[in-house]
Amino acid sequence: MPVTAKLSRKFYEQFGDDLTNELVNWMNQVDATYRGEFRDLFEVHFARFDAKLEQRAAQLESKFETKLEQVKTELLRWNFLIWIGTLGTVVALMKL
Repeated sequence: MPVTAKLSRKFYEQFGDDLTNELVNWMNQVDATYRGEFRDLFEVHFARFDAKLEQRAAQLESKFETKLEQVKTELLRWNFLIWIGTLGTVVALMKL
């Protein structure tokens, strides 16, 4: 939301309406120019930040998937060992 520069009535009386209006218009143009430049700069920096964030999120997701696969493999190994132990125990008890 642009802010319009405004000067006091005393300023208008001292320097005249034409000169004061010209000054106000110039200040508004400078403000609009700086706002536009700031917006462009902000968009560039935000785009860089967004790209870095996407890259880091992808890296984190990749690491998470790798770790999840390792945990699955480890759980499968333990599950197999428990079933082999249980099966051995059942077979031993049936022989008695």
